[in-house]
Amino acid sequence: MTALHDPNQNHLLAALPAAEFARLAGHLELVPMLLGDILYEPGRQLQHAYFPTTAIVSLHYVIESGASAEIAGVGNEGVVGISLFLGGDTTPSSAVVQTAGHAYRLDRRLLKDEFNRAGPMLNLLLRYTQALITQMTQTAVCNRHHSIEQQLCRWLLVTLDRIPSGQLIMTQELIASMLGVRREGITEAAGNLQQAGFIRYRRGHISVLERSGLESRACECYAAVKKEFSRLLSDVRHRQGNGAAGRPAIASGVRATA
Repeated sequence: MTALHDPNQNHLLAALPAAEFARLAGHLELVPMLLGDILYEPGRQLQHAYFPTTAIVSLHYVIESGASAEIAGVGNEGVVGISLFLGGDTTPSSAVVQTAGHAYRLDRRLLKDEFNRAGPMLNLLLRYTQALITQMTQTAVCNRHHSIEQQLCRWLLVTLDRIPSGQLIMTQELIASMLGVRREGITEAAGNLQQAGFIRYRRGHISVLERSGLESRACECYAAVKKEFSRLLSDVRHRQGNGAAGRPAIASGVRATA
């Protein structure tokens, strides 16, 4: 494993105090996540929790007709698999890799054991879950009441927060599927943003040229969710104190898998 991969790149792992992190470090497995990989499907028993570092995972809900829409996204700010510690073990949604990258995988039993210690990990995961619920709620409201262009701006901004390079590999078909709208609507909205000079779109590659422009076109949903994540998780880091700052950048004993 090289310095390019570090558990501290995930904000939740970075927020853990040194003692709690040390109990988990030797069991974290670095795993590649390819575009389109399915981490879990509706009704299936989850075996692992995933802490993304450079990947982004989309949580989808699929209806009987086969149509689907994204209900939330998870990047380096969070964890995939909250039902493991909430007691459900399964979920009616699915988790699909939206942006390729890496994550650290942890066996479900180890996550539940740490959660059941009723220490910092419990506090951290419950606060993250509250923030995730806020994201899901705001997404539902946004999809119902705001224009496709506003939704697209919100989605691009959230993705940028997780991949600050400003370069996104994403087709219009995939964006339309995640937002639960027709591809034609995304084509028109993306065209408007490109004409305004905010983005450049070419063959599934989106370059963000002017983030402030996207912020000016986005609805209030983006700021509302970002504020709640900051409020909940910044407070956790402040209360726990000695997180990533109190330990080496690369934990010894962390395993990497191909």
